[in-house]
Parts: sequence; structure tokens; C-alpha cells
Amino acid sequence: MSTKRDYYEILGVEKSAAPEQIKKAYRKKAIKYHPDKNPGDKEAEEKFKDAAEAYEVLSDDNKRARYDQYGHAGMSGAGGFGGGAGGGMNMEDIFSHFGDIFGGGGFGGGFGGQSRGPRRLKGSDLRIRVRLNLEEMVNGCEKKVKVKRFKQADGVTSKTCPSCNGSGQQVRVTNTFLGQMQTATTCSTCQGIGRVADKIPAGANNQGLIKTEETIEIKIPAGAREGIQLQVRGKGNDAPFDGIPGDLLVVIEEEEHESLKRDGNNLHYDLYVSVPDAILGSSKEIPTVNGKVKIKVDKGTQSGKVLRLKGQGLPDLNGYGKGDLFVHVNIWTPTHLSKEQESFFEKMRDDEHFSPEPSKNEKSFFERVKDMFQ
Repeated sequence: MSTKRDYYEILGVEKSAAPEQIKKAYRKKAIKYHPDKNPGDKEAEEKFKDAAEAYEVLSDDNKRARYDQYGHAGMSGAGGFGGGAGGGMNMEDIFSHFGDIFGGGGFGGGFGGQSRGPRRLKGSDLRIRVRLNLEEMVNGCEKKVKVKRFKQADGVTSKTCPSCNGSGQQVRVTNTFLGQMQTATTCSTCQGIGRVADKIPAGANNQGLIKTEETIEIKIPAGAREGIQLQVRGKGNDAPFDGIPGDLLVVIEEEEHESLKRDGNNLHYDLYVSVPDAILGSSKEIPTVNGKVKIKVDKGTQSGKVLRLKGQGLPDLNGYGKGDLFVHVNIWTPTHLSKEQESFFEKMRDDEHFSPEPSKNEKSFFERVKDMFQ
């Protein structure tokens, strides 16, 4: 699985960089790691794609603002071929989207402006959903999932496409009143690959791909939550004839905890105490994601009081600390009393110690809600 680096770090610019600085930095990286200058170098190809993904986000004002505020998590589901959520970078998409970055000539087509020739296809991406409980979201985990994906069958052979002679393009010459005009289009026989299947094993399709089931291990980072999309590179469908495999996109679903409620990085728990415990004070055991802990309920605790356990929430996906666990104290009023109990409280009804006299330190419900959101 890929580990996302900071987009500004990838391009080597400051967060305050102007659009022209970002464009210039991207152009420098693209030239340095361009496939035509680094044939067969997988590491250079990945750096080329990472730079293009970073530029695709930082060159768009809306996407850049969302990225600055939420990091990679804010890019989940965003538009564009990269999307900032690990959507994968197809080399053909990069060439078509960023051809203008070099002034209209030669980007992706060689540095002399010649045709790129046959292209490597990228296999289609696969998308699965993985359910996580609260403990797995807090601590991170590893999941093994079974995925059905197309892989290149053993024994597949290919040959040069007879329609384009391996160029991946069909050239047509037409006569016009201005003279002859030459146009090049993607070969309809091989779809621009330059090769077609020659020998296909039994059970494979006409591109030599066969459906298999594979167990894939997925590393879930701490802080993952509902709706986050992770990427496992190269675990989607294979592309024919040694093309680039697609990616496996993992969408996180959240299992609801029986007593803890999540709100962003914070957790909330409703603690119910009896009237005697609220009056006399007590010690209560409450659940956390890492086991049970004891907390002290002070003598004379009022209903609605919120106790804060710092750092007992979820870690931030982008590394900005951890949330807290808020314990909401609710005093449980009994609905059925014996005659003797009713008699006791009848005597206390007019007792001065039972008369509500909130101090200035006691906050109203609305003040407590305001404090929570702040």
C-alpha cells in the first residue's frame, strides 16, 4: 500500500508558493522523472505520477484549499484523475491533462515532439468495502480480504498488431483542396497497445486475462473512519500484455459501538448515576476503546456535568494529535419508590439543602454545548 507524502514536499515548494512557482516546480520534476528519460525505471515512473497528482491538486484553487485544511483525507472522493485520495495515476491521463505545461509540445511524446508509439494500458481499479470497529479505527489494524480480480493467464503470448505494425496508431492520408492532410488515430484493433493476443490458454478471455481469487493483506492506518478511501497499488485488474495493473480502492465503513459515540476525533459516553451516588460521590467504571477505566464522580455532582478524558479519542489521520473522551453525567431519577422512600423525600421536599440554588459557576445546557464545540 502506498504511503501518502505531502504534496508540497513532493514538488519541493512552500505552502505559501504562488501558482507560477508550483507550475515551475512541477515542470522541473516532470522533466527529471519523465518515462522517456528513464526507460524501465519503475521508481522514476512512480515519482513522475506522484508529481502529476500533487500538481493536479495544488494547481486547482478549490482542491488546494480543501487539501490545506484537511490533508489527504479531504481529497477523498474529489474529482480529477488523481483525486488526492489515492485514485491512481494513469500515464495516458497525465499526458492528456498536462500537455500544456510544456507549452504544447513534446510532453509524454518524447522530448523531440515525436509520437509516443504504443501505449501501456492500465488495468481497471477495483473497489471494496471494509468494516472497522472503534478499536480498529483507533489503533489501526491489518485486514485480509479475498478479492476476485483479472490476472494475466500463464502461457499467454502476443504478437505485433497487424493493423498498425506495433505503433499503436493508424495513419490516414486524405486529399483536401489545401493538399494532403495526415491524421493519426488510436489503432482500433489493438486499442493503442501495439500488440494483440497470439496464444490464449483455456479459460482466459480474448486479451489473455483470467479471473482469479486472491487474498490481499490491507494495512489500515490509525485514525481511519467512515468514508475514507485507501489505495493498494497494483492489486486491481491486470492490464493485457504486461500493462500497468489497476489499483484496489478500499472504502472504510464504521461499525457502531454499543456505548461510545464518535464525533470527529472525539468520543462521547453517557454515564448514568443514582441520586445517592450524585449526592455522596462515587467511583464509576466506564468503557474506553482500550479497555475499562475508573473515574471519580465528585460529591454533589450535578446532572449534565461533562468530564473530559484527554487523549482517549481517535488519532487524527494526518498526525495532528488525538481527540478526547467526553463523559456526560446523567442523574437517574427513580420512577418507583416504596412508601418509606416516598415518606423520606416528602420530608426533604422543603429542606433547604434540597432546594435548587445553582451557583454562578454552574453552566447552563447551552453554555455546555457551546464549550463542547469550541
